[in-house]
Amino acid sequence: MIDSSAHISVMRDRCIDLLAPAINSTKYPVIVDATLGLGGHAEALLKRFPTLKVIGIDRDADALARATTRLAPFADRLFTKHANFDSIANVVASFGYPEITGALFDLGVSSMQLDERNRGFSYSHDAPLDMRMDRTQSLTAAEIINTYEPGQLVRILRTYGEEKFATRVVESIVKARAVTPLNSTIELATLVKNAIPAATRRTGGNPAKRSFQALRIETNDELGAITRALPSALKLLGIGGRLVVMSFQSLEDRIVKDLFVASTTSGTPRDLPFELPELAAKFSLVIKGSETPGAQELEENSRSASVRLRAIERVAA
Repeated sequence: MIDSSAHISVMRDRCIDLLAPAINSTKYPVIVDATLGLGGHAEALLKRFPTLKVIGIDRDADALARATTRLAPFADRLFTKHANFDSIANVVASFGYPEITGALFDLGVSSMQLDERNRGFSYSHDAPLDMRMDRTQSLTAAEIINTYEPGQLVRILRTYGEEKFATRVVESIVKARAVTPLNSTIELATLVKNAIPAATRRTGGNPAKRSFQALRIETNDELGAITRALPSALKLLGIGGRLVVMSFQSLEDRIVKDLFVASTTSGTPRDLPFELPELAAKFSLVIKGSETPGAQELEENSRSASVRLRAIERVAA
């Protein structure tokens, strides 16, 4: 079992600092940790701000249980819900809040899910092809691999894994599953590796990484959930409220970036010499572009290497 207290939360202090101005600007602050995980960010928030209340959401019931145990000293200021973060509006409403002070999203797969071998997220250990973040859902990676049409699988690997050799990989999958269903992470990783030209395999790490990412995204509808959740989070923010988002791969970050740009762009025609108040942007970027971890964090936590941090603030109703 993963020791939640020893887990290193990515860019924890920077995330807290970005949310601090919003929290300090209101008497009764409420922050949504939309990806509670093992509770590292929520714990730091609750320790630093004694009047803060945190709503913690996670689609992984195991993570939610562990975080709840870790955060037991703050039980009077913590509300948790087993849900996907695209239900953020309903979750917030269920606890009686019309708006929130801020929200934090830590996108992608969690360290706990990667480290628990039986979850099937890793291509480094043999396990069933599961990959469900919420184990109450029915769809697994094995079902996708064994039942999707070849064209669907090619689209998934190309779109979500940016796999150049998607057709070759899928041809190998279809041939193998015709003999017996695939349900082993190592078997799939080996099959993917053998389908990719040897010259390409010499660089870029394990060639199965892209296919496993694609399958995980499809299994959990990750990009769809992000596309639904972030606009909902923006609508919940009060004036001065902030949304902080950490992305770990380019597909996620592109969605965040595009939404933030659209939300901070005025609708006033460019040829007008003045701003039309009704078309003025309701949000402002807190960070111009994105931030990445510092050298010390990279040394202490190698999994932070790919993170991109973005933040936005509501400036008008």
